[in-house]
Amino acid sequence: MRKQNDMPQSVTHVRDTGHPGYSETLPRQPGSAAVARRLVRTACTAWGLGRLADDGALIVSELVTNTLRHARGRSIRVMVERTDLATVRVAVSDLSRELPVSCVRNDDAEDGRGLLLVAELAADWGTDARRWGKVVWTTLS
Repeated sequence: MRKQNDMPQSVTHVRDTGHPGYSETLPRQPGSAAVARRLVRTACTAWGLGRLADDGALIVSELVTNTLRHARGRSIRVMVERTDLATVRVAVSDLSRELPVSCVRNDDAEDGRGLLLVAELAADWGTDARRWGKVVWTTLS
């Protein structure tokens, strides 16, 4: 049974662009990737940017999976913002200060390609270090 504080917490707020931003605090567990994908798809569709929804969902899934494998703490935060008419920013924050590193491509490896995929699909991506952890963000246009 889930405790009340383990429930996803959604927040919608208006950004400087005049468009709402969507964010959700999720438990750091495998089922959260599916919730994050739905959040990105819903936001992109609401903004009339459905063409970005599939790439955004794949990207957020990779970012959430990285937090499951490498971060610490019980929760993560997923944020989806429309930064201008045709651009969406997807970000995932966690409590680890360890920054992600792209692996050297190895066709025989079973994993380690997530950030390479993110870099391929996103217009840009990066990491913002915070006192409490980090935010890994991408932009889609």
